[in-house]
Amino acid sequence: MASVPSLASSLHQRLSAALSSALPEAGAADPLLRRSDRADFQANGMLALAKKLGGNPRELAAKVVAALPAEGLVQDVEVSGPGFLNVTVTDGAITENLAARAADDRLGVPFKEHPGTTVIDWAQPNVAKEMHVGHLRNTVIGNSVVRLLEFTGEKVVSRHHIGDWGTQFGMLIQYLIEHPHELDHKAGETSGEEAMSNLNRLYKASRALFDADEEFKGRARRRVVELQAGDPETLALWQKFVDESKIYFYSVFEKLDVEIRDEDIVGESGYNDMLAETCRLLEESGVAVRSEGALCVFFDDVKGPEGNPVPLIVQKSDGGYGYAATDLSAIRDRVFNLKADTLLYVVDARQSLHFKMVFETARRAGWLNDEVTAVQLGFGTVLGKDGKPFKTREGETVRLVDLLDEAISRASAIVREKAQDLTEEEIAERGAQVGIGAVKYADLSTSASRDYKFDLDQMVSLNGDTSVYLQYAFARIQSILRKAGDAAPVAHPELALAPAERALGLHLDQFGETVREAAAEYAPHKLAGYLYQLASLYTTFYDQCPVLRAETPGQVENRLFLCELTARTLRQGMELLGIRTPEKL
Repeated sequence: MASVPSLASSLHQRLSAALSSALPEAGAADPLLRRSDRADFQANGMLALAKKLGGNPRELAAKVVAALPAEGLVQDVEVSGPGFLNVTVTDGAITENLAARAADDRLGVPFKEHPGTTVIDWAQPNVAKEMHVGHLRNTVIGNSVVRLLEFTGEKVVSRHHIGDWGTQFGMLIQYLIEHPHELDHKAGETSGEEAMSNLNRLYKASRALFDADEEFKGRARRRVVELQAGDPETLALWQKFVDESKIYFYSVFEKLDVEIRDEDIVGESGYNDMLAETCRLLEESGVAVRSEGALCVFFDDVKGPEGNPVPLIVQKSDGGYGYAATDLSAIRDRVFNLKADTLLYVVDARQSLHFKMVFETARRAGWLNDEVTAVQLGFGTVLGKDGKPFKTREGETVRLVDLLDEAISRASAIVREKAQDLTEEEIAERGAQVGIGAVKYADLSTSASRDYKFDLDQMVSLNGDTSVYLQYAFARIQSILRKAGDAAPVAHPELALAPAERALGLHLDQFGETVREAAAEYAPHKLAGYLYQLASLYTTFYDQCPVLRAETPGQVENRLFLCELTARTLRQGMELLGIRTPEKL
């Protein structure tokens, strides 16, 4: 089914036509329509037009009103203040528009007019290291942006640029060669926690030996060279570390209710064969130059504290490659092999200078241009309740799995307290859905660029802007629909709407535009804000408008229709955020 134009879109179209008709000398003028607390909508475009045409804005507004066709959509238009148009739409238009949305599986959400291919870099854990609270945001934000883009028709290719290369692997691999049974177990027999425990133990033992034994240190450093040169035995042992880490990664991602596909994991190692060519192309084109033996790219606007230029180092003076070489090779792969129109990086905002330099280098090389753009969706820091970076009491980085377990435990206690007819198994399942939803929503309801405080007490609260509040609104609607008996949800455009019904209906009508905007701007927080307002408006509707005890059978059906459409909108919106909506809580 084609997308359903919103009431705002239809009204905008009519006002634009009325403007052109009443004031042909204005050309294609924008009525500047927005939602208003004075009426359903307000159009402010007449003020700018009056200035442009040298007329009286109230008189111009009156001409536009006279040219505005009123049938069907517009109930009332009032010229107010210096020439604003306050527009009220008919109850029938609201209900008819909602009925059209309800008839569509996509709730009338439009597809992008010109979808392309976006390669999005998100969820970037490090091999042989535990995931910590810092890995939460790129995973949660990235997952939601993928869902939003795919829902609006974009072809999305995920890339998880895991840290799986570098000097520490020489140390780990050499230790494993000399202690060959440290990772012995049969495939499928190790849990995520056991896998991480094995890796932690190995890392600590190899680090202790590396620091204490100069001969081992020398062997480990030679092993790095063997790894980079592609020695088969070294690569086989390196693969063991990667596989062991994936067992652990997947266990954490599963707990976070995020699907990561194996084919989308292309770490630093995946671009190793491209590094030399990347450097050659940059040097031959003059984009990069040799400076003190290193291959560097310089920028006029990037200087150090003493005013000296700070270059992007692509190749070190000893011949080794840094992050820049890998990131630039990844751009080449994503542009020329994956045919991306947009490269999107969900990466900590503190890395913005690095990516600014990398993107500019790629532009100078011709790999990025007007047709292919790169964007860093930089995110802020997760803070503790004290407003400082989130740490344990001992000052250590918080393990992600501990944080998730605590959220699930808190949520399960709330579900158990509220549960009326749930089994222990259902309580555990709902507890996980509520707890993980609470963590995700706290992140996604904040603009990605801002820091946010991690406060579990607030996150799992039934009151306020939390996912639990939204999940309970959805579950409440399901309860009403189950109790409806023979009464079915049916739209009745001929019925007058109460103020709370109108407010809910007008907000439901904005869902498609909100999703489109959130996807276009990579802004899940805009969708989260919309859903919170939807749940709040539904709560007011529920308090003021009896559903099953409404005055007439038609009114019962119409209110059930509003309930059902609200539930579907909540479910679809929460799904785009990556959050579950249990039928019962």
